[in-house]
Amino acid sequence: MTDEHEHRLRSQDLRELIDRHTPARLFVDRRAPSYATSTQLQLRQDHALAVDAVQKELDWRAAWPEQLIQELGIFELSSSVQDKSEYLLRPDRGRILSNPSRETLRTHARQAIDVQFVIGDGLSAAAVATQIPDLLPMLITQARIRRWAVGPVFVVRYCRVALMNEIGEILRPEVVVLLIGERPGLATAQSLSAYLAYRPDPTHSDAQRNLISNIHPRGVTTADAAERIIRFVELLRMRRCSGFELKEPGRDDSRR
Repeated sequence: MTDEHEHRLRSQDLRELIDRHTPARLFVDRRAPSYATSTQLQLRQDHALAVDAVQKELDWRAAWPEQLIQELGIFELSSSVQDKSEYLLRPDRGRILSNPSRETLRTHARQAIDVQFVIGDGLSAAAVATQIPDLLPMLITQARIRRWAVGPVFVVRYCRVALMNEIGEILRPEVVVLLIGERPGLATAQSLSAYLAYRPDPTHSDAQRNLISNIHPRGVTTADAAERIIRFVELLRMRRCSGFELKEPGRDDSRR
């Protein structure tokens, strides 16, 4: 075996090892200073999927099992945004509910419960459509096992993360968990985030929220995400706060 051949085999082994651990584009094929045609075409395809994920409207009634919708009594609200174009241009309007949705929330939701699960379309309808049917039942089951009072789940169309504050102000739950579509990248267009806040209100900023991100098949699996979210909720309720002062349970630094 020549040195060159042995070097190629080692490079191939390294590529396969990296591919098993990350979707990042490392050691991609090149032709002189340019990407190989296959790499370039894959990049264009993944970029198109990311754009579609941002632009697509969430049709949760079609995407999720009817049994899940009926069992949890899922209903829909909307931020003050009118359409997808406005949502992308005016993030501030995605942080407050529309007037009709505010009244619907007061009528259909429960006050002063332990945990309120909220679903927001965010910047990836594909993530919400794909991940929620597996993740949400796990969360509800674990919450019921712990005998937490859980309010009816609702979907917020054109949702931004800070909308948690108004939900907290209206319903006064102990913990709000927002499951929302992440901004798509070239690695995946189906990544979900879970934001958690203890008694959120209009004074809260990002500093008062905790986050578990990259929930997708090649990142944090739905089973792992459910376990981490539930442990985090337990911590928030025990410590009666949320945000940068808390370290996720099971992580390296346990002194906080």
